[in-house]
Amino acid sequence: MAVVYRSWKALTQNAILTRSVSNSLRLYSQKPPAPVVPLVNVEVDDKSGVAVVTLNRPPVNSLNTPLLTELGAAIKNLEDNKSRGMILTSSSDTVFSAGLDILEMYNTPKDQLSAFWTTLQSTWLSLYRSSFPTVAAINGHSPAGGCLLALSCEYRVMVGPKFSIGLNETQLGIVAPPWFVICMRDVIGHRQTELALTTGRLFSAPEALKIGLIDSMVSNKAEAMAEAQKFITQFAKIPPLARKLTKESVRGEGIRYMEDNMIDDLQIFMDLVTQPKIQKGLEMYLATLKKK
Repeated sequence: MAVVYRSWKALTQNAILTRSVSNSLRLYSQKPPAPVVPLVNVEVDDKSGVAVVTLNRPPVNSLNTPLLTELGAAIKNLEDNKSRGMILTSSSDTVFSAGLDILEMYNTPKDQLSAFWTTLQSTWLSLYRSSFPTVAAINGHSPAGGCLLALSCEYRVMVGPKFSIGLNETQLGIVAPPWFVICMRDVIGHRQTELALTTGRLFSAPEALKIGLIDSMVSNKAEAMAEAQKFITQFAKIPPLARKLTKESVRGEGIRYMEDNMIDDLQIFMDLVTQPKIQKGLEMYLATLKKK
């Protein structure tokens, strides 16, 4: 009996050892985890001090909570380091940003929905009131939230003529909040904003240039980057504090709206987007995207 016990014990130990060796070999044979790719890349030119901030969430840079969080952190870091300027662009050849990620709003738990919108609010405010000059180098289509990011910059240069830009929320059954409206109205005026928002129109680059939605149109990204650098360079001899205070004065309405109404704005968004009709509209829109 003792011999049988010892044999069973030996077999068990051998089995455990075999599994241990096998597991170790399997662990060593596995590929190392893929490196985490940032959703926002930041490169600062040593000579000019200008930062190029690149949206990097393929395929279309949809604005979800992680991307907005990284963008907000990048802007804060540039503020802390007294950046000379920022150029916002995209790693895609065809899309600047397709706007807010519909999946953040469709059939989403309320705590996640709230986190998404408050992140958008804070990131937008950081960009809109930044102390340093900002340029959107729009190297692709820029609907909805993509257009908002561009409007929040001080200068917009767009690759044309085939790409489009605009706040087209009404086409999805969504209402652009007041701070979206303020951004567009301050750029293209009250009448053009009313027509653009109520129809949810997307403008081609030449059309956007004609109404002042963009400031310059170029033929490729390299030209867009050069134009953006040129715009920022003109502030080299302008006292930074005077420039910052003037910018905040000009943009005061939008800044005050967000500071005074952040909670109410969140509640309005939550009440609107959770309505069954809105959710159904988002569902239909997602279905059309899957067919493409």
